[in-house]
Amino acid sequence: MAHDRPRALSGIQPTAGSFHLGNYLGAIRQYVALQETHDAFYMVVDLHAITVPQDPRELRANTRVAAAQLLAAGLDPDRCTLFVQSHVPEHAQLGWVMNCLTGFGEASRMTQFKDKSAKQGADRTTVGLFTYPVLQVADILLYQADQVPVGEDQRQHIELTRDLAERFNSRYGHAFTVPSAHIVKETGKIYDLQDPSIKMSKSASTPKGIISLLDEPKVSAKKIKSAVTDLDTVIRFDEENKPGVSNLLTIYATLTGTSIADLERKYEGKGYGALKTDLAEVMVDWVTPFRSRTQEYLDDPETLDNILAKGAEKARTVAAETLALAYDKVGLLPAKH
Repeated sequence: MAHDRPRALSGIQPTAGSFHLGNYLGAIRQYVALQETHDAFYMVVDLHAITVPQDPRELRANTRVAAAQLLAAGLDPDRCTLFVQSHVPEHAQLGWVMNCLTGFGEASRMTQFKDKSAKQGADRTTVGLFTYPVLQVADILLYQADQVPVGEDQRQHIELTRDLAERFNSRYGHAFTVPSAHIVKETGKIYDLQDPSIKMSKSASTPKGIISLLDEPKVSAKKIKSAVTDLDTVIRFDEENKPGVSNLLTIYATLTGTSIADLERKYEGKGYGALKTDLAEVMVDWVTPFRSRTQEYLDDPETLDNILAKGAEKARTVAAETLALAYDKVGLLPAKH
């Protein structure tokens, strides 16, 4: 299936309410850049969210909040396709076909499943949690995506996608583009402000270690100012010996587009206080308009829902064509219209 520009697809969970700084710097910023160079499809993955128990009202509200934040961050519905996963039923339909192609052992080896199920215990772990990487495979293959922008921790999921696409193509005839992972090296990971040995994340970080983008700006500024550093006062990038300072420099560089080398020169001979004070200001300047743009979308649910409905319609035109091809290749009898 030909398309003019390389096609990219990515999804983000609606479970957290507010995105945090790690989500923005690690993923969403790239989404905004990719819509200029790629035929980009972005979705709020609410079907993935229900692999663990959710409050239905909260999930619905968080799905809107996630979409509003993506738009506030700079996604443009005229330049990309933004939609909610459950609005495109082909995801679940192709997911079933892919489940029937995936080995049980293959699914058991997915590290994220092992981690999550170990935390929950076997009785509380759902079959959905076990097979969600296979639904993720369907998410990607439905759009014939060439590239999938992901963090390093998702590389294994892209490998599974490639394996299943190749398996389907060799068994039934060519139906799917075999995608590659688009892993952005420059930004690296954003670490917890209080424990720079772990990634900033909703599940692992303490409240003081994570910057939620919808928090009051002064709360975020305070967290930057109380970030853990070290006893040496020299400001230089050294992830091994100075993880806290290196994390602050990464955040500063990424938010402002300044190189880390320039920041090291700028703060030569200055203490950590100066770096933290300036970065807190940068953070406030960035997050204030982001919060107000998000709120504008949430205050106008009709416009937001219309954007998502148009996105789902665009997504379905591509997804339905792929699903029909896959169903035909597998030998399912076509429905008469």
